[in-house]
Amino acid sequence: MKITETSLPGVLILTPAIYRDSRGAFLETFNKRLMAEAGLPTEWPQDNFSISKKNVLRGIHYQVTQPQGKLVRVTQGAALDVAVDLRRSSPDFARHVAIHLDSETGEMLWIPEGFGHAFLALTDVVGFAYKVTDYYSPAGERTIVWNDPELAIPWPVDAAELIVSDKDRQGVLLRNAEVF
Repeated sequence: MKITETSLPGVLILTPAIYRDSRGAFLETFNKRLMAEAGLPTEWPQDNFSISKKNVLRGIHYQVTQPQGKLVRVTQGAALDVAVDLRRSSPDFARHVAIHLDSETGEMLWIPEGFGHAFLALTDVVGFAYKVTDYYSPAGERTIVWNDPELAIPWPVDAAELIVSDKDRQGVLLRNAEVF
């Protein structure tokens, strides 16, 4: 597995070796030994999976109690995945990185604790799987609004075409958010 730094320190792209033949393909999505050697988590108390249709935007989500590191990947289709540094003490506070993930490359994104997370479904159907380092905590969950002007995330879809949940639409601006 190849591990590549992104422009945000700590946020990593993991590219697995894919073995293809006339039957299809095989790839390893988790290897405890390799993760440990890379300094990444090896224990995942919860696995999550969502299915989204094209133009669904989920996020920007994070938890202030029981913060979660996330290892995310697209199992079907393609998505634009976004991590936002929400650590006030970080020199990269309020910066984001946007990575194209798809089921063909098998690339995964490691998003450490202290980051917000969002993704936009780019294809008709997107299967999105992610492992998290702690359990879901409804009391600790927070949402920053997806179109916060301070973050200026360049979503590649016109806002009128986006499908956003009421909860995500009611997210707060970063300047009013409880962060790390």
